[in-house]
Amino acid sequence: MNFQDWIRLFQEQILNTSIIEWLAVGFGVSEVLLAKKNNIWLYPTGIVSILLGMFLLFKANLYAEIILNFYYLIMSVYGWMIWKNKENHHHKEVYASTRKEWIIAISISIIGFAVFYTLLINLPEHFIINGTDIYFTKSDVPFADAFVSAFAWAGMWLLAKRKIENWIFLNISNIVAIPLLIHKKYIMMGCLTTFLFIVAIFGYLDWKKIINNKKMAIAN
Repeated sequence: MNFQDWIRLFQEQILNTSIIEWLAVGFGVSEVLLAKKNNIWLYPTGIVSILLGMFLLFKANLYAEIILNFYYLIMSVYGWMIWKNKENHHHKEVYASTRKEWIIAISISIIGFAVFYTLLINLPEHFIINGTDIYFTKSDVPFADAFVSAFAWAGMWLLAKRKIENWIFLNISNIVAIPLLIHKKYIMMGCLTTFLFIVAIFGYLDWKKIINNKKMAIAN
């Protein structure tokens, strides 16, 4: 495909995007911007985005993707509870990960990759349960798909812990997701992920500033 074909595909995707899809994208962007500001409202906006996305996936019979998003939903509720509890006790600080948390995050990435890759290459494309057709996503790039998901899992866990390294893991996921989405001809989603990648860089810098200011306050 040449450049004009990509532009045409992008225009077609915009024109064919439903209101629910736009809302899902809008709430997803809001979630990342609020995370950058260390604002607890990132979780309710993120939950709305996930639920809208799961509704769209259900309509498309993409049940494997629904399972993945269900994990994000659980982690969002978990993170919301932790942040709410800390803010009720007047603690809004962000922190650097301990050695143990680094090990856990890396373990989540490795184990998550192994689990998701195994599912992608072994699940049947289609089967029937009680007369209902069930379709699973058949990836032509299972390694990249599993990699993106695994690092996003670890990033979500670190975000729930309010650890600055969440931006690192999420952006490792994003940097692979961008060409992956373009490969799948999801041009608009690729542009959105590029935007989220840039926001995550500034999110890391903002959180780093918070940590440095706290260190300076303690030193003084």
